[in-house]
Parts: sequence; C-alpha cells; structure tokens
Amino acid sequence: MAYSETLAEKVRKLLQGNEGLSEKQMFGGLAFMLNGNMACGVVGEELMVRVGPDDYQTALAERYTRPMDYTGRPLKGMVYVEEDAVAEDLDNWVSRGAVFAGSLPPK
Repeated sequence: MAYSETLAEKVRKLLQGNEGLSEKQMFGGLAFMLNGNMACGVVGEELMVRVGPDDYQTALAERYTRPMDYTGRPLKGMVYVEEDAVAEDLDNWVSRGAVFAGSLPPK
C-alpha cells in the first residue's frame, strides 16, 4: 500500500529535532521512530499513532479513530486516525505518539 508523501512530509517536519528520529517502511506505509521505538506513521492517507496501553481507550473514544488492525487483530496501544482528524489536529496526534515513544527505553 502506498502512503501519502504529503502527509509524511508534514509529520517529518513536526518530528524534526527529536532525538533519535528515523524512518522505516512498516505496515505497508512509513513509520517514524524515536530511538528505535515507533511513534507514528503514515498508511495511505491515514496516520497510525502509538498511544500506548494507558491512552488506548481514550484515543479510541475520539472522533475519526479506530483500532489499528493491520494483521486482522487489533494492536493494543495503536490507533488509526482518519484523514479528517489528521487535517484538523495533526500536531496533537503526532505529539501523542512522540510522547509515548519517548517514554520507552531506547532500542
């Protein structure tokens, strides 16, 4: 599956300056890693965000989100954020992913 280069560039700019930033092809899209831990990514026109287990239910209760189920089973702690929410609140979602990834020990 291809991913939106435009959205990837916006995410890249938001994460610029974070320590240990790298990119990796994952889940049919592009994942943004901080010190080896996935923070968020772009799949198609959507954002995937690693919010972690503690924020998972809160994130799912928000509009335009759904469980990330790339394998057919939901990956707890990860959500897809639909295009409408990305357009409205990209900075917030990228920040949430970066905060969670930053809370993990480097790989």
